[in-house]
Amino acid sequence: MKYLVASDLHGSIHYTNILINRFNDENAQKLILLGDLYYHGPRNALPLDYNTMECAMLLNEYKDKIIAVRGNCDAEVDQMISDFRFMPYYEADTNGKKIFFSHGHLYNQNNHPETDFDILMYGHEHTGYIKTDNNKTYINTGSVSLPKNNTPHSYVLIDGNCIILKELDTKKEIAKIKITG
Repeated sequence: MKYLVASDLHGSIHYTNILINRFNDENAQKLILLGDLYYHGPRNALPLDYNTMECAMLLNEYKDKIIAVRGNCDAEVDQMISDFRFMPYYEADTNGKKIFFSHGHLYNQNNHPETDFDILMYGHEHTGYIKTDNNKTYINTGSVSLPKNNTPHSYVLIDGNCIILKELDTKKEIAKIKITG
């Protein structure tokens, strides 16, 4: 199965539209959203074309394909306008590797979940990267709408035995790893 993984949309209908176009272009079967879908948060500037209800309506069209993880900016009201459920985290096995998906404010490279994992994938930092340390891989999807530290708007594609960090605007590969069981 092919997954597109993204985080930190922060209510930008402009970038949410691009993300949905990438999801369709990549022929992904599931869209895993790692939180902070609608609200921009008190530390962030308003993203381009901030419109939380339009984002919710667009995402609701893909409700059967979305797996959503709750972020630190997501609230109970976000669940009320969404036709899909927000989970605290999500776990999957891909090519014999255990992947733990989180927003990143609770579980990240410096604070591991109690469950065993091979790959920890999260957002929250708004900076995309792939790092390996002590036989664990840490992947930050970056931010769809508000990237930081001079990184591009980005997402991750899990395609067979590859995990690829890509630029949202161009689909250009930023980083790539192979996963095998």
